[in-house]
Amino acid sequence: MQGSGLPGGVQGSWLAPRGQGSGCPPLPLCALSPRFQVDFQCGCSLMPRPDIAVHFNPRFRSRPHVICNTLQNGRWLEETKFPHLPLKRGEAFQLLFLFGQDEVQVSVNGQHFLQYRSRLPLARVDTVGVFGDIMVKSLAFLRSNVIPSVGQTNRVMGHLLQGGELAVPYCHPLPHGLASRDTITVRGLVCPLNLPCRFSLSLREDPSHVPLRLNTCFRTRALTWSSFPDEALSHAEKVAACFPFHPQRFFELLLVCEEGSFKLALNGIPLGQFDTPWVSWDRIAELWIEGDVTLYSVFS
Repeated sequence: MQGSGLPGGVQGSWLAPRGQGSGCPPLPLCALSPRFQVDFQCGCSLMPRPDIAVHFNPRFRSRPHVICNTLQNGRWLEETKFPHLPLKRGEAFQLLFLFGQDEVQVSVNGQHFLQYRSRLPLARVDTVGVFGDIMVKSLAFLRSNVIPSVGQTNRVMGHLLQGGELAVPYCHPLPHGLASRDTITVRGLVCPLNLPCRFSLSLREDPSHVPLRLNTCFRTRALTWSSFPDEALSHAEKVAACFPFHPQRFFELLLVCEEGSFKLALNGIPLGQFDTPWVSWDRIAELWIEGDVTLYSVFS
């Protein structure tokens, strides 16, 4: 069993586990694994057993399927069966759980699979438990409510349920430029597992004119930004004293444009506000992303 705390609950959040089966690297499930489960629990005690708001239980039999249920006061309620599980033993997979007020949507390998309404308040959930013959490689938990617009939140969720990876290097066009209070949201996964080198995000007027660049360097363990009217004279400044990125970890990076400055937040945690009085946001034409990163969504 592997467990992880979820401070603040799961409402308005998304969680993405990746796994690897015991004895079967680099695949997530062993050939002999008949089932595993992901439980969103109201507590982490062993005795008495905590309530489980959402029990997600793939079963690999002759007809693979998923059972969802709720455990209340030590008793299971009526289970819901979802047939046609698009997972096979011995194949890599990624799950994505998107939580609303009282229900969860689940995608498998980027495709929407099921929607389940919990019979317990999701506000009570504070722990996720993973059980069975599976070794979790990474577990990402991000809050979508760091995005100010409800419409934008729904758009992000829709992309995560249906979309796959974006090719890197990646160019995100900004045909109307940017303005004060505009937000850019980047969601991805740092890779590879052992020795990632670097990745960067650049706001460009054109390929030869880059008013603002964010650099992540794993060799020096530094997240820096650089900006100057003349890029040749630009120098890098640290964003944070502690390096916030790790190999094979998911991240959500927000950049908020302000008049004469910009703000950064990583995984919902503010990193600070930085002065850039010479940057003309309305002249920015594109966001360019390159390096050792897997991208899942970019929104502006």
